[in-house]
Amino acid sequence: MKKKLSEMDYGEQGTVTEIEKDLQKRVAGMGIRVGKTLRMVTKQPIKGPFDVVVDEAETSLGLDMAGKITVEMTK
Repeated sequence: MKKKLSEMDYGEQGTVTEIEKDLQKRVAGMGIRVGKTLRMVTKQPIKGPFDVVVDEAETSLGLDMAGKITVEMTK
């Protein structure tokens, strides 16, 4: 099942399948690229931020960014 990163729940994990083109370079520096596995650590209600772990490193994204990343759920 695919979800937007912004729709993931705490503890869910998945593999990035799509990143909107205008965001790809911006999140690549955070380690978020197609094919990478990430896990939702925390998310704040309403507008974020969303904290995820990628390659054992934690990073934060705002609602707008998280809504442009599609993840194939594994858990």
